Amino acid sequence: MAIKVLIVDDSALVRNMLTRILEEAPGIEVVGTASDPYDAREKIKKLDPDVLTLDVEMPKMDGITFLSNLMRLRPMPVVMVSSMTEEGAEVTMKALELGAVDFVSKPAGGSTRLAEVAAEIVSKVKAAARANVPGGHKRGKDTEEAPVDEKQSADVILPPGKKPVPGAPPLLAIGASTGGTEAIKEVLIRLPGDLPGLVITQHIPPGFSAAFARRMDRLCAMTVVEAEEGQPIEPGHAYVAPGSHHLVVRFQNGGYFCHLDGGPRVNRHKPSVDVLFRSVAQTAGPNCVAAILTGMGDDGARCLLELKEVGARTIAQDEATSVVWGMPGSAVKLGAAEKILPLEKIPGEMLAMAAGLKPAGGRFRPGLRAAAAGRLL
Repeated sequence: MAIKVLIVDDSALVRNMLTRILEEAPGIEVVGTASDPYDAREKIKKLDPDVLTLDVEMPKMDGITFLSNLMRLRPMPVVMVSSMTEEGAEVTMKALELGAVDFVSKPAGGSTRLAEVAAEIVSKVKAAARANVPGGHKRGKDTEEAPVDEKQSADVILPPGKKPVPGAPPLLAIGASTGGTEAIKEVLIRLPGDLPGLVITQHIPPGFSAAFARRMDRLCAMTVVEAEEGQPIEPGHAYVAPGSHHLVVRFQNGGYFCHLDGGPRVNRHKPSVDVLFRSVAQTAGPNCVAAILTGMGDDGARCLLELKEVGARTIAQDEATSVVWGMPGSAVKLGAAEKILPLEKIPGEMLAMAAGLKPAGGRFRPGLRAAAAGRLL
């Protein structure tokens, strides 16, 4: 049965472009369009769509206010269509907090760029149809993945087989995609500020990763920043991969630092979780705790297995609490996850596992963190 989509956007150009993109995809039916939230409200009642695409900025009622009302009265999967401005990025982060499943960027000039990202739009709408939206109806697994080009593995960025650095200091790593911005937030706000360095890859477009890092920094005990080239990875800090580059962890002179690789997409993503996890496996190795959270596809699964095989502690989010159980589900199928846990239990387990890592230079004190774990669990 086709996924029924309602497009809500004040731009006729964007409505027409999204309609053409989605109607050309098998398994999707655009049941209607709306130019403002009031029109959308009536068409939701009449057409009963499975997925909504929603513009952030609209007349009469802004998209955030409409989304907040929608999630309270009629929860359903929503994909935001956002402008790639600093303000647009901040508003998009708020939309994800309110319950939007995912977002696509709306570039200046509209139609040409939207046509270029047609596969992304289709795949995100199909993923949204399967998403676990609290209080909403879940379609299940009766939708097909969008057709995409052949994907490349992490081998195109980092050759496999390199051994971990003996005696490397402790390190934490997280990878996520669809639904991941809120899942990462739920983990980070429950972690104390005295942990080893934490590296994060979230599938996110350029221009949005900085806003995501700023939001996490405001909410969390750890200092959270968007990673920069050559930046040292320090205890008590978390580093978010920028939306334009793979985040690679390198080791030199007794410590880790960030390398930003502008190479090709891996598993159709840049940044890629597999690239991050492989780099961590080849540096921290067994002195690492890694978690793979909610996300579409299978990026991160293979290299989480590589982490487990070199002795790292590994966690996958369970299906019940994942917005989309693609990435963690793939990791579980490969046997890459030492533990499969609901989201709310992952921070405590990461703390418990981190307490068993080997400190470096006296900077990492498991006793203090174990006490923190006791307060948080």
